[in-house]
Amino acid sequence: MGASVDLPGAVALLDAAATVTVLCHVQPDADTLGSGLALGLALERRGVAVQVAFAAPAEVPESMRSLPGGHLVTPAAAVRRDADLVVTVDCGTAGRLGDLRDRLAGAARTLVIDHHVSNTRFGTDNLIAPDAEATAVVLADLFDEWGVVLDADLAHCLYAGLVTDTGSFRWGRPASHLLAARLLATGIDGSAITRGLLDTHPFGWLPMLSSVLASATLVPEAVRGRGLVYAFVRRVDSAHLGSEEVESVIDIVRTTAEAEVAAVFKEVGTEVWTVSLRSKTAVDVSAAATDLGGGGHAFAAGYTAHGAPDSVVAALRGVLG
Repeated sequence: MGASVDLPGAVALLDAAATVTVLCHVQPDADTLGSGLALGLALERRGVAVQVAFAAPAEVPESMRSLPGGHLVTPAAAVRRDADLVVTVDCGTAGRLGDLRDRLAGAARTLVIDHHVSNTRFGTDNLIAPDAEATAVVLADLFDEWGVVLDADLAHCLYAGLVTDTGSFRWGRPASHLLAARLLATGIDGSAITRGLLDTHPFGWLPMLSSVLASATLVPEAVRGRGLVYAFVRRVDSAHLGSEEVESVIDIVRTTAEAEVAAVFKEVGTEVWTVSLRSKTAVDVSAAATDLGGGGHAFAAGYTAHGAPDSVVAALRGVLG
């Protein structure tokens, strides 16, 4: 476990580096990629040689291709191995970097920027703000400390992370709305950004949903009587779709009134599943995810499971009670 660093300390690390690699987590969402691209743009403007990358998939998801700074995205195989500084954004564990985890070892310093309460502080320096609703919020604070002016390009990137991680502000606190107002004041089109990220899917998403939701199972007695609802996304149903379509399923399953906890098991290999967990008000799913090798937030977390469907459900029920 590395040392904690405050905002001035993080700025000092960034100012001292001539080469910086910014790493996002695998299967990137708008918070990790938006934060990564915003930081990349800020560094590029200061003359720093910067790369932004994620291990998988091979390309930027369709819904995020309009984010400014896309020219900084570097194929995983081309990511340098000897940067002055590697910065990870929105990664609670080193494992979330996938095959790019080995780039940590080649850097003189590593800076972890995150907002997950379960973060393992795997950097040499760790800027963790568990009270922030999104890593984009941490970046906004960092930019203020650094003297970076939030123009429309940076605001677009940060707004993407903010709107997705707050569920379109459904669980955003006052500070989130104040930051949103500040970002929107740069002239960005918040409605268009939100529509592209959250409300636009290919037609193939509909039959996938039909198959997946038909498999949904409600277990009222699980979670000490608070209820569990879960569903499986099989590769046969989702192979033709992007990761963002698959990730969206949890937001539908979690609306089940009879269940405090929702889980979606997404098939990524033979008996290998990435699992999304959500809860409403009474259960800390980050604790369950941590017990199963993952992590996250109190009401939104995830992990990777191995085994047959019945066994991975049983393992989850075992830690949920």
